[in-house]
Amino acid sequence: MKQFFKIMFASMLGTIITMALVFFLLIGIIVSAVSFSSKEEVKISENTVLHIKLEGMVNDRSFDNPIQGFDFNKMENKYEPGLNEILATLKKAKTDDNVKGIYLDLSDIPVGITILDEIRNAMIDFKKSGKFIYSYSEMYSQKAYYLASVSDKVFLNKEGGIDFHGLGVEIMFYKGLLQKLDVDMQIIRHGKFKSAVEPFLLDKMSDANRQQTRMFVNSIWNHIVKGIAESRKIDASQLQTIADGMLIQTADDAIKYKFIDQLVYKDEMIDILKSKLGLKAKDDIKYVTLSKYKDVNTADSKIKFSKNKVAVVYAVGAIEGGEGDDLTIGSERISEAIRQARSDSNVKAIVLRVNSPGGDALASEIIWREIVLAKKVKPVVVSMGDYAASGGYYISCAANKIIASPTTITGSIGVFGMIPNLQKLFNNKLGITIDTVMTNQNAIPLSGNRPMSSYQEKVIQNQIERIYATFIGHVAEGRKMTTAQVDSIGQGRVWSGFDAKRVGLVDDFGGLDKAVDEAVKLAKLTEYKIVEYPAQKDFFQQLIQSLSGNETSAKILQKELGENYTFYKTLKSITSMKGVQARIPYVINLN
Repeated sequence: MKQFFKIMFASMLGTIITMALVFFLLIGIIVSAVSFSSKEEVKISENTVLHIKLEGMVNDRSFDNPIQGFDFNKMENKYEPGLNEILATLKKAKTDDNVKGIYLDLSDIPVGITILDEIRNAMIDFKKSGKFIYSYSEMYSQKAYYLASVSDKVFLNKEGGIDFHGLGVEIMFYKGLLQKLDVDMQIIRHGKFKSAVEPFLLDKMSDANRQQTRMFVNSIWNHIVKGIAESRKIDASQLQTIADGMLIQTADDAIKYKFIDQLVYKDEMIDILKSKLGLKAKDDIKYVTLSKYKDVNTADSKIKFSKNKVAVVYAVGAIEGGEGDDLTIGSERISEAIRQARSDSNVKAIVLRVNSPGGDALASEIIWREIVLAKKVKPVVVSMGDYAASGGYYISCAANKIIASPTTITGSIGVFGMIPNLQKLFNNKLGITIDTVMTNQNAIPLSGNRPMSSYQEKVIQNQIERIYATFIGHVAEGRKMTTAQVDSIGQGRVWSGFDAKRVGLVDDFGGLDKAVDEAVKLAKLTEYKIVEYPAQKDFFQQLIQSLSGNETSAKILQKELGENYTFYKTLKSITSMKGVQARIPYVINLN
């Protein structure tokens, strides 16, 4: 009995200590988060350098989330700026006399090419002020170098390197696996290019898919090469030769092929910056980071009062029914945001920022309807991010104007349904049989436990055809084309933004700022302020949500998987698909 009480009290003590540790950990997180989220004005002195390191994911919109960037190892919050905040910060720094230049401290940048392109263009605009941009790295990834190439001078560690090899696409096919498992994937689609289902049917790309993939990958790569060629004064054909042969293998090669201006160690880089700023060797450089500079108020950045508003509605992620969140387009949440912007008489124009590979066709229709209603009372301009494909294009096509980057992946106007037949897996592999009793002939439709009947397949095919006809009808109406014209560039075909403009799917090239400018012109505004939708949750709602099991698990996975987290999210999204889908074939990741 004595031993029993000893063990019991020891267990109770352990539980109390654990609870106390969790309590103090929670208090520490809250204190750190509150401190991080405080919006106290920051002041900087003359001769300051804006120090930019893009180490984390850059989303279209900054998260007003106290724990989004929390580092549990160091018990501190790390700033993770959104594209909207980066663009605003660069625009502010351009006219701030206290900011003398930008120091890009780069390595790899886990950012989509279109978002990276928007940041790059903002830096080109920053240079119009006459201020300098210097970049330094020990090892430039391909994306990091693309951004760094806008700099006045590009520096590299003497033993460093540059990754420059071109773009490639790898697609995984599951046909052989499904055959081994005795799983029959029943596919119904419209569109010869609707290749989202190919990995389940084939063991390699179809000719149509290979054709479209080669076309848009080459388009994106040519845009990157053109940008580097113009910035570095290197002939584009020479850049292609360098990529083909992977000729930059050492730091000296980078100098030889004019990718780099100078090879230096970090201490020498600091001395170069001091010289540029007119400082003495003993002086310290005054740096300001993005996380600090965003809270600096300048004469130009102070918000001027205006009752006129331009609403920016962020539609980011896969499209699905329901509420969604900041990284998922829920039809309820986004349609409500558009409705609120439409109903507010002070909102004179709407910019819909779309960064989506598509998703649920019905959810896309619900959001499309709200765009149509909004367009009747005020201008609507779409800004396309890395993706605005399939369902992402569905919700975009009704806008007055569509602005995309040349590197945007869009189009993919097509629909499909995918129903697995697991009967042989259950019977042959697991020894499971299933029997049924039904009141009607189709009382248990599409259960996945048996093959579809010819009638059921016909019903689904009719549904696919009806949705496709609706889809191309919406596009034809929004883009002022005939349905035959849309069908000729539809069929599920994926386009780069560059080619999408050529075939009439987008109106002009540019980023979020360009879309806002177009909306202002259409609304004939001289002064305005930006308001963002959907409204983000308040501090404590987000804190509780962030500390929930799902949020914590997702954050751990994102940290461990890095850029590969995108593939995990896509796979998870595919496995939870319901209903007919309007979705891009695959995720494209630039390295």
